[in-house]
Amino acid sequence: MTRSGDLLLALDHGTQSARALLFDAAGNLLEKARVPVRPYVSPRPGWAEQDAEVYWNAIVEACRSLLRARPEARERIAGLALTTQRATVVLVDSAGRPLRPAIVWLDQRRAEGVRPVGGLWGALFRLSRMSETVAYFQAEAEANWLRQHEPETLARAHRVLLLSGFLTHRLTGRFADSVGCQVGYIPFDYRKLRWAPRLDWKWKAVPIAPGQLPELVPPGGRLGELTAAAAEATGLPAGLPVIAAAADKACEVLGSGALEPHVACLSYGTTATINTTHRRYVEPLPLLPPYPAALPGAYSLEIQIYRGFWMVSWFKEQFGQLEEERAREEGKEVEELFDALVEEVPPGSMGLVLQPYWSPGVKRPGPEAKGAVIGFGDVHTRAHLYRAILEGLAYALREGKERSEKRSGEAITELRVAGGGSQSDAAMQITADVFGLPASRPHVYEASGLGAAIDAAVGLGLHPSFDAAVKAMTRLGRTFLPDRETAAVYDRLYRRVYSRMYERLKPLYEEIRSITGYPARPGTG
Repeated sequence: MTRSGDLLLALDHGTQSARALLFDAAGNLLEKARVPVRPYVSPRPGWAEQDAEVYWNAIVEACRSLLRARPEARERIAGLALTTQRATVVLVDSAGRPLRPAIVWLDQRRAEGVRPVGGLWGALFRLSRMSETVAYFQAEAEANWLRQHEPETLARAHRVLLLSGFLTHRLTGRFADSVGCQVGYIPFDYRKLRWAPRLDWKWKAVPIAPGQLPELVPPGGRLGELTAAAAEATGLPAGLPVIAAAADKACEVLGSGALEPHVACLSYGTTATINTTHRRYVEPLPLLPPYPAALPGAYSLEIQIYRGFWMVSWFKEQFGQLEEERAREEGKEVEELFDALVEEVPPGSMGLVLQPYWSPGVKRPGPEAKGAVIGFGDVHTRAHLYRAILEGLAYALREGKERSEKRSGEAITELRVAGGGSQSDAAMQITADVFGLPASRPHVYEASGLGAAIDAAVGLGLHPSFDAAVKAMTRLGRTFLPDRETAAVYDRLYRRVYSRMYERLKPLYEEIRSITGYPARPGTG
């Protein structure tokens, strides 16, 4: 079915809300509707689940709310694209009905005692000292936990989908998903950007059958058309083309205009990341793949700080009651008051240095890692701690930049910063100073939605190529330039203190792990 139209609808379902975003072909955000959702429920400690219908209902309400605000846009929408949070798993029957609550990406349950991958693959992992990394993959894989605790549900699953695949089915009636959304503990070949070949070790590591996975479509390709049922629910026209986009981080990179390896996109979200786009396959660490980009055939080399800007939320919740109260009384944005708190403290937080490994990783930081703050003295206040959090996150992402440059051979010379934390002027200036590089916001805050709209624009022919679409639809907002003196202070602290902290503290983290059992070793519970 052919439609004429000049507007693009991006549906963006993150961890805390669903948003319907209306863009024109120049990348201007014309209308926005946001529906908050409860991120998850915890039936048991460490679990994070959500009724998958909550996600669909939020998309429906966001679409209806947007059309109520701008009803004349309905017939001008050329098509839509979807971007979602990553690695949230939904098991469905043949009609696409969820068989159990979705397992959210924040879930901390782990499979215990999973049999290691054997044979030639197992020998290779032992020789390359990657056995613990593979064991981590197996322990984290939702399918392994389901096989141990809910084997009947896993066996009944007609499809094992990520949230993007579940919502795509609701929109189109097809079990299909974008290549760009495949981030999770699933048998995906990140090098070839397709499901893993039959003999790949991932099929031995996770109990998912090929027939339980959706059809994959590259970014910019057509996933299908809006069904009559979806049209009735959302208020959108039946037959509306649904174009493949990518996961939220990948769309954020595209929406920030970071198409070339020398331009890095920092995402200051729940998980803080640094991403660069590459046309060739480059692993940030051996056996840790780059993720699919929102460009077909391209890769997003990503380094994560798990629980990144969550630490800022934690600080505000634990120590920010005064600013919250003042903001209400004075009618100000609370971020403005927290930025003022940062300005009370000199660069370097008077020697307070924070290592933001609040959650363990796979290699660096490793599974034994913990967070640390050193340099405390009697002069330090909560303002110093808050600034040290922002500085520590910037140090960790600078370390990621250097690792990315070393692995790829490409120097990073420009920064784009997106995500909730990018709205803080203080965080932006600290980023520019720690990196010693200009740091720019995209022209719209909704960078992930814009990235999805760019995929839709190319897929629908509103722009002839991704290069043309990015040139037409992205531009810089405010740019923060590094201060020479401040950058010199940060450079000394980074090189002489921060960059040495992890290796110096690692043996102590191992001792803590051996004494307390936390964090647990993969496969031991």
